[in-house]
Amino acid sequence: MDEKTEIKLRELQLMEQSLQNISLQKQAFQHELNETAKAISELSKAKGDVYNIVGQIMLKTNKEDAEKELKEKTEILELRIKAFDKQEIILKNKVDSVRQEILDRIEKGGKQISKP
Repeated sequence: MDEKTEIKLRELQLMEQSLQNISLQKQAFQHELNETAKAISELSKAKGDVYNIVGQIMLKTNKEDAEKELKEKTEILELRIKAFDKQEIILKNKVDSVRQEILDRIEKGGKQISKP
């Protein structure tokens, strides 16, 4: 394998690691979004006092403020997930392109070696 192919191979490995990191981060945000949706659902059933955990303390708050805060959090999480989706698509296309380039180089190199 020539030096340029090895460089491309290392580049591909780094891009695949980045893709995996993006996927893990996106999953974490999706999990947080699910938890926020559950909190909104439970909040809608709440009657009486509502509490919000801030750090290590629990603070009494009104239901409307809690709903507003959770809805804002939902919007932010959805935006972040969309951004990760876009990054994931772009990076997947780059990975596919570099992978094909490596395969073409390897195939081309194999044909050159087999010719007398």
